[in-house]
Order: sequence, then structure tokens, then C-alpha cells
Amino acid sequence: MKPVRRRIRRHFGLTAKQVAVRSRRPWYFQWSVSLVFVLGGYLIAYWQYAAGGQDLGEKLKQSVFDNQGLQTKLIQSERQFQIEQAALSNLEKELNLVHDENIHLKEDLLFYKNMLDAKKLPKR
Repeated sequence: MKPVRRRIRRHFGLTAKQVAVRSRRPWYFQWSVSLVFVLGGYLIAYWQYAAGGQDLGEKLKQSVFDNQGLQTKLIQSERQFQIEQAALSNLEKELNLVHDENIHLKEDLLFYKNMLDAKKLPKR
């Protein structure tokens, strides 16, 4: 009976060796678990892409339609801007002509006033 007690004390007593127990999995188990995770991720990504693929076609058509609408608005705005620039240029030319005519009329008025003043001076 003593040898059995000694064996038990040696394994479970205070003087027993401290052993770290590690569970080692075989390499094929680790590879198979990682393969399952990679395939699961791939399936989830494909599912998300396939579900969104139908919406992507519709979104693309809508974007093309919106793009064409914006291009027509841009062209209209550019044409309107060109028209406004031409009108502003014509208005500026007319304003310069009217200004020159106004200066000419003022000179004529001053000339005639001077003539009237010159005639009035000798009568005094």
C-alpha cells in the first residue's frame, strides 16, 4: 500500500512537479477551421454583392439619367450666360454712345450760352 501512497503524493502533493497542460490540436483541424471561416466570409461577401448587384444596375441607370439632366441644365445656363454677356456688351456700347452724345450736347449748349452771353454784354 505504501508504494501507491508514494505515487499519489508524488503526483498530487506539495512536492509534485508543476506541469502546464496544453491542448494541442492537430494541424489539419486548425487548417479546416480556418478554411471554414474563410469560406464563410467569402459567402457573406458574395451574398452582399449579389443582393446589391440588382440595385447597382438601377442606381447606374438613375445616375446616368440624372447626369444627362444636369448636363442639359449646364448647357442652358451657359447659353443664358452668353446671352447676358452679349446684352451687357451691347448695353455698354449704347451707354458709351449716349455718354458721348451727352458730352457733345453739353459742349453745344455751353457754346450757345457763351454766344448769348456775348450778345447780352454789349447791350448793357
